[in-house]
Amino acid sequence: MIPLEYMPPLMFGGLVVFMLIGFPVAFSLSAVGLAFGFLAIEWGYFPVQFLQAVPSRVFGSVLANELLLAIPFFTFMGAILEKCGLAEDMLDSMGQLFGPVRGGLGYSVIIVGFILGAITGTVAAQVIAMAMISLPVMMRYRYNMKYATGVLAASGTITQLVPPSLVLVVLADQLKTPMGSADVGSMYLGAWGPSVVQIALFALYTFVITRIKPDWLPPVPPEARTLTGWALWRKCLRGIIPCAVLIFLVLGTIMLGIATPTESGAMGAVGALVLAVIRDKGFNRIDRTIYRVGLAATLVAAGVGFYAFGSHAFRIPLALAYLVLLWLLVRAGQLTDLRLLIVDAYQSTARLTAMVVFILIGSTCFSVVFQGVDGGAWVEHLFTSLPGGWIGFLIVVNLFIFFLAFFLDFFEIAFIVVPMLAPVAVKVLTPVVLESMGGNPEAAATAALVWFGVMLCVNMQTSFMHPPFGFALFYLRGIAPKEVKSSDIYWGALPWVGLQMVMVLLVMFWPGMVTGLLDKGSLKHSNSAEVSIPLGGEDAKPAAPPGGASSPGTLELPAAEPAEPAAPQFEFEKKK
Repeated sequence: MIPLEYMPPLMFGGLVVFMLIGFPVAFSLSAVGLAFGFLAIEWGYFPVQFLQAVPSRVFGSVLANELLLAIPFFTFMGAILEKCGLAEDMLDSMGQLFGPVRGGLGYSVIIVGFILGAITGTVAAQVIAMAMISLPVMMRYRYNMKYATGVLAASGTITQLVPPSLVLVVLADQLKTPMGSADVGSMYLGAWGPSVVQIALFALYTFVITRIKPDWLPPVPPEARTLTGWALWRKCLRGIIPCAVLIFLVLGTIMLGIATPTESGAMGAVGALVLAVIRDKGFNRIDRTIYRVGLAATLVAAGVGFYAFGSHAFRIPLALAYLVLLWLLVRAGQLTDLRLLIVDAYQSTARLTAMVVFILIGSTCFSVVFQGVDGGAWVEHLFTSLPGGWIGFLIVVNLFIFFLAFFLDFFEIAFIVVPMLAPVAVKVLTPVVLESMGGNPEAAATAALVWFGVMLCVNMQTSFMHPPFGFALFYLRGIAPKEVKSSDIYWGALPWVGLQMVMVLLVMFWPGMVTGLLDKGSLKHSNSAEVSIPLGGEDAKPAAPPGGASSPGTLELPAAEPAEPAAPQFEFEKKK
């Protein structure tokens, strides 16, 4: 019989062993959870009824979680944009724009990586698309291969941090504690500061290389710069304006409170389809005329709706815009090349979504048993007893995540490790940001979780860059010509991994970079609504809400996300 205090570390160790031998993560989580659950029942640590929480949480928290619907929408959007030619046009125009300066191709890759990261949200699509286009050009103009492969891989992983990153959506779902929780809107706001600083850091590194090793990053020869003046700017704007519209559809609607993350993801998927249709070679003159009519109707509806929302003058152009949108979606199914692209996008989206759901089911089984054997108390004691206060806590956690990223991808880290660390993080980090959040404990708890989540997101970028297991390096190796050495790819990634770790330190010691854009008042979940419910009798004074709230007569109820079913409560004594 194993003592209760040894059960949590043995569970975690058993999970590591299963994954190291190559067993699928989802089934490793389920197997370890059920095995230790049966042992705990046999040894009397909790009754058999305790495991009833597993199916209730799977069906109530995983399969009914509306927030996770955003994942297939963002994945589908990224898969469509990967092959519609947008990245190719943007890289070509930016390369022409920055070509006269040393390192111009590097600057263009960094900027395009940032823009594409704000609309695709997937690393694989971005790395492959940019490498297929830019790597041959860099080789033609004799760029240093270590720098070229490194900047392509690093610019592809920017999408991990730039909203609407899938990592931020998953972390927002996992960073939930009794003291507070992080919502997607707050995570997106908090990630903007580090995203911009990271881009500036990458550009600064490129500038330093041009000064130290000018031969590594030569300018593009004048004869290769075929576009100048207005023709060049027009080509740049043709790529930037559609991206700006998609960014507003996905991010602007969330931050303005117009749509939930799931709804914005759906709009982004439709917008990506429309963008792919109008860029297709089979899009003829009649289609362009209809598209322009729909665009004009949309602008008229937007202008009229600002002053007379719901009037006939608003509904008529809106109906016309909907008809044009329907026509464009029908054309998407008629164009042969685009139809094949949509089928591929559906298949990749289904594979990723199925993987996420299975990992979530396995992690739910693991977490229920882990909490049943006092795993939460073990993790809290392990990290709160560290020397150095909150700085020591963050250093140890980031080193732990950094080394886990050698073997696990961000989904696995987010679903397995983050729920264990979140309760400890909110207790340790809330006092650090309390003053900056106006002394509001609720807002400080949410800000602490957002700060912690964004920091982990910056750290988990390195999981795609770690030699020799980084997936971004595998993508590069798969599409790079034979003359590009694998050693150049791996050695070229190391400076950029170092820059990403510098970003972790900046976020750690400068929390205002993340919390500066957050509301200093009361941060609330973006999917909540306040509903008034009478709590007293007809002649009685309204009773105080449960939980000790001070304002009687109202309860704040979740509007979009179902409440997570609590584990069954039983009266029993744990055997030591």
